[in-house]
Formats: sequence, structure tokens, C-alpha cells
Amino acid sequence: MHPMKNIRNFCVIAHIDHGKSTLSDRLLEFTKTISERDMKSQALDDMDLEREKGITIKSHAIQMYYQHSDGVTYTFNLIDTPGHVDFSYEVSRSIAACEGALLLVDASQGIQAQTISNLYLAIEHDLEIIPILNKVDMDSAMIEEVSDQVIDLIGCKREDIVLASGKTGIGIQDIMDAIVDRIPAPQGDVNAPLQALIFDSLFNSFRGVIAYFRIMNGVLRKGDKVRFVHTGKEYEADEIGILQMSQVPKNELQAGNVGYIITGIKVSKEIKVGDTITTVENPGKGIKGFEDVKPMVFAGIYPIDNEDFEDLRDSLEKLQLNDASLVFEPETSIALGFGFRCGFLGMLHLEIIQERLSREYDQEVITTVPNVSYIAYTHKGEVLHIHTPNDLPDPTLLAKVEEPFIRAQIITKPDYIGSIMTLCLDKRGILTKQTYLTTERVELTFELPLAEIVFDFYDRLKSISRGYASFDYSPLDYRASNLVKLDIRLNGEPVDALSSLVHKDKAEIIGRKICAKLKELLPRQQFMIAIQASVGAKIIARETISAMRKDVTAKCYGGDISRKRKLLEKQKKGKKKMRQIGNVEVPQKTFLQVLKLDD
Repeated sequence: MHPMKNIRNFCVIAHIDHGKSTLSDRLLEFTKTISERDMKSQALDDMDLEREKGITIKSHAIQMYYQHSDGVTYTFNLIDTPGHVDFSYEVSRSIAACEGALLLVDASQGIQAQTISNLYLAIEHDLEIIPILNKVDMDSAMIEEVSDQVIDLIGCKREDIVLASGKTGIGIQDIMDAIVDRIPAPQGDVNAPLQALIFDSLFNSFRGVIAYFRIMNGVLRKGDKVRFVHTGKEYEADEIGILQMSQVPKNELQAGNVGYIITGIKVSKEIKVGDTITTVENPGKGIKGFEDVKPMVFAGIYPIDNEDFEDLRDSLEKLQLNDASLVFEPETSIALGFGFRCGFLGMLHLEIIQERLSREYDQEVITTVPNVSYIAYTHKGEVLHIHTPNDLPDPTLLAKVEEPFIRAQIITKPDYIGSIMTLCLDKRGILTKQTYLTTERVELTFELPLAEIVFDFYDRLKSISRGYASFDYSPLDYRASNLVKLDIRLNGEPVDALSSLVHKDKAEIIGRKICAKLKELLPRQQFMIAIQASVGAKIIARETISAMRKDVTAKCYGGDISRKRKLLEKQKKGKKKMRQIGNVEVPQKTFLQVLKLDD
């Protein structure tokens, strides 16, 4: 093992698509960590989904060895981080395990919002930042302008910025030297009680849960009795080791090092990212910054065929082993049968879970309208957490409802400020700050209700700014808001899968839209169908689908009008009776189309 002064722990901070995985590939090749035969692009991204979308969903860690020009061999621990805003807690733990960060900026695109928010996290943890301009070999690279942006942002000198290209391998040697020279070696006391920070975990069907950790103080040996500080569970360290392209077992790891531990745990909830590992005989304190990850967005997931309910439960349980931030509980809906109410970190997380269900487990599912969690206060002083619109108590009992707000940072070109302002104000946003980063980049900060960005906010932002706006958000607090429950009724019967919580001012517009859409989509019946949108007992919109009717007067030609009237009256009575006993079946397809109403 190398002494502590020869270890460098660092992560890479970059926006989606700025070349982080490609750069990691080059570092692996340069240090011969991976043989040319095994090389494939995005070597650290395991999931097919990650390779396809070109994003990193799970963070990874890998150890490399680099022989510096001074003849010393250094150990590099690269801790890869997810770039997307939904996974910002994971990012914060990965950053806490490092002493330095490579700030990767695409020379043809400039700085984006997510880079900035992760950069602030790194600066809060006192990391040494090495700015790197990637893709400098491209014709569209704006080296001067982007260098100025970086200098404004972190206040470094121009000569501190490394120019590189992950594709062609320019500047890789410079990056290696910068890591050795600028990033400080880890500080830690080998003789202190053990403190190791868990920054990631993954599930292996043979070995159970494998946790990745960084030792802050002390020594961890194979066979030690270890305790997880926050969950309070105690286990034996069956195997510990370091991470290269595969896991390499070791007998002991000292402060400053990064490695993995296998304890035979089968339940992924027992190991939490951000928890601290210590030994039972000489326990250390927990490392601060631990929190339980809270889901932000909730949606119902239902099997298309009710017989698949148990299979869906199995699939969700297996997925949860791999992704501990997924939460679910069974629920029933009159319209959709049995299913689950699931909690996600955000919309991207929801999309990924849906994709993985269909790919890895062949589960085709229906997802209901995503909603966020609210806090309701009744007149009796009860406080209720509301995850589905149907949990909301009757309006007469409610004192107030609070909804979650977020702080959104949008970085864009000045030409699009007007249309972005309109979009955000339309979504009940409040502009709190507007700053020019450079003459060509503006940062707008809004406070917005989370419920408003859950739907189509991101897509609309991209289309009105022609892709030149980047968006990042962080949760703020709960604020009282004028929310009402919008019910959709067919012939007076509410359809539970279509109810939603909306702002009072928007209820009427949304209600009308849904009614009009349902009128197009529902098949006609033998009897009349009334489609109504209601808030409480008040009907705010209505559409009518007229009955299919047979021409009963066809056989009466000429003659007395009362004969025709009698037949029509008889038909009318029959229709009325049918309408009372007939119930309206909503086809599965219709739900999916109504739920896509946001446009």
C-alpha cells in the first residue's frame, strides 16, 4: 500500500454531455488500469440505459496508479458522480469523500446550471478545483470566452486552466500532473477510531449489498466487527478491498483510502449512502451531513393486466435493492385496480425506473399523473402528509394546504429572457435574482412551486430557448397555497385515477381541457354520458356525449303526430333507465392519453 501522502482522491464535476465518461476512459487507458482489449467507451457506466442516454445514473469509483516524473508512484481514486439534478444527494456524498475536483467544461458550450450547483457543493467542502476545458479540438470551441467564464466563476488564473480533449487525448498528461501537484493528500489519523464514509452502495445477487467507502480516520481490517452509525446495525466485515475494474480483496485499508466492504447484508435499506462505518470495540463518531433521501415526486404505477400485480411487486423489490431511493407501497384505485404508489427523487428518476421496469423485468405499466407531496392542516389542528389527491380531506375540514417550493437556477442567452420569464410567471414563479455571468450568459433565479415543474416545464424551457437554457433546482420549503382538489365525474361518479390537486385559479382551465379531451376519447354508449369537472360540490366544466339512438319513428309515415311522440317518449324512458343502471367503462388507452394532457 502506498503511504497516505501519495494518495489523491478526486471527483469529476460536469454537466450532462460535457465528456465526463469519455475523459474517465482516457485516464483509465493512460494509467493502464484497463487493457486495450477490454476497452469500450463509457467504461464506468454499467447499465445499458446509461450508455444509451449518455448519462451517469449511479456513481462509480475506481483506483488507478500513476508514476509521476519524480519517480514516485501515486494512487488515484477517481470517484465518479452523477451529473443530473435528481441525484444531488449522492453527488454531495461523493464530493465529501474527496480532496479535489476536476471541473470539466465543454469548450463549445460554456458553463451550465448543473455544473454551477455541483461546483458550489465542492467549494463548500473546501475541495481543490482544477478547471479543465474539454473538447478543445472541436472547430466550435470558444477557448477564450469559456476561459473567461471559468475565471469569473472560480477566480483562478488563466494558466491554471488545463486544455484537454477526451476524444483525442490532448492534455491528459497535464491533467495527471495537475492532480499530483495541486490536489492535497488526504489528512487522517491512522491511530484514531475508525470513521469511514459510505458514498455509494450497490446490490450483487450473490454477495448481497456492497458498500463503497472512504476512510477518514483509523484502519479497517478484514474480519472486524463493524457498526453502521445511523442505522445502528452491526456486522462482520467478510471482505474488504480496493476497486479497480474488478474488486481486489485486501486484508486491511488505512485512513485516506477508498474501498469496498461486503458484510452479507441482503436488505439494501440497511446500508444508507452518507452513513459512517466504525468498529464495535473502539467506536468513532458519525461523519456529519447524513440525511435520509426524501422522495419529491409521487406517482401510481399499475400493471396493465391485474394478474401481473405480484410480478410487479417482485420487480419493484428487486429494483429497490439496486436503487435505495425508490419508495413504494401498495394502493388500489377503482379505475385501475391494484397497484403501487411510488416515490421518486424527480422526473428523470421516474422515467428511469419506468424504463428499467420494462427492460429488465418485462413489466409494462401505467403511470398515473405524477404529483408532489403536500402538507394539509385541518381545523382540529391535525397535520397530514398528502401523497395522492384522494387523501385530501373535505374542503370544509381544511384550514390550509402547504406545497413544496424550489429554487430554480436557469442559465441562458439574453435573447430568451422574455419568454423564460413568461413561462416561469405562468407557472406561479417569483423572480428573485438576475445576474449577467458574461455579456452572453444570464443567470435567472426563481422560486417556483415544485408541482408546476413536475409536468412539462423542462421540455417547454428547452423549446422556447432552442436548447440554450440549462436548469437546476434545489428544494426550499413548504408554503401555504390555495390548492383545490379537481375531480372528474362521469354521470356523477368520480373517476379516482383522474383527480388532481391544482391551484384554484387554474382549476377551471384544466377542468375544461380534461373534459374536452375525454369527450374526444370516450366511445359513445347507448345512453348519454355527462362528463363534469368539479371542485367540491361545485361543477366548473361540463361536456356531454350524446347517446347512440335507433330511429324508432322510421316505420311511421304520415298520419298522426301523437303516434310518433308516443314512440319517442318510450325510447326516452328506456334511455333514462339505461343511464341509471349503465356504468361508463374508461378504456385503458384513454387514461394514458388524458394523462398526457399537459400540452
